[in-house]
Amino acid sequence: MTGWSQHTGLAVALDRENVDTDQLIPARFMSTPRSEGYGDFLLYDLRTDNNGNPIADFPLNSTPDASILISRRNFGSGSSREAAVYALVDFGIRAVVAPSFGDIFASNAVNNGLLPARVPEAEVDAAISQLSAGPVEVSINLTDRTMRVGDSVLDFTLDDVWQQKLINGWDDIDLTQHHKAAIAEFRTQYVKDTPWAIPVQQTNFRSAGRDTGSQ
Repeated sequence: MTGWSQHTGLAVALDRENVDTDQLIPARFMSTPRSEGYGDFLLYDLRTDNNGNPIADFPLNSTPDASILISRRNFGSGSSREAAVYALVDFGIRAVVAPSFGDIFASNAVNNGLLPARVPEAEVDAAISQLSAGPVEVSINLTDRTMRVGDSVLDFTLDDVWQQKLINGWDDIDLTQHHKAAIAEFRTQYVKDTPWAIPVQQTNFRSAGRDTGSQ
């Protein structure tokens, strides 16, 4: 995964609360191999009519090159399906801005390079109002956790560790590997300080006096 610290792209508004993971990618598409991409399935039941035809004025249809989505509270609630994040990323979305997120969704987002930027509800209201006239270019700076929307500069909330993971392109394994030396040092010291707590490994049963087959 490639890390990033700055991004500028078109933002569109999804003026809905409680956009859950089943809306982000309906369950019937989950059998598709990840290698084929999930972008076409993003918000499928909202973006298409009953015949599967795109709804022209749906924001992501009218602006298919949008890379920033501004929405309402509780975005990504529901199940823990990571495919909801895959659908956003494969469509080309780099950041979702909302007052609040489903916890598991937000964690999955960061592990896949997608920014879940928390912004106060009043500021989301103002941004969505500004986007009602059409898409607006937004610039995001992960380093100082700010975004410029038109003439306004907004601060967004992001956990320190998540900020580090996004900038470096790390998932949880990469983050653990980053602390490999400290983990090794802790283990060495722990063995010295508490030798009584370390199990003795006995691989030779004969030498351990457990060869019950001998007379």
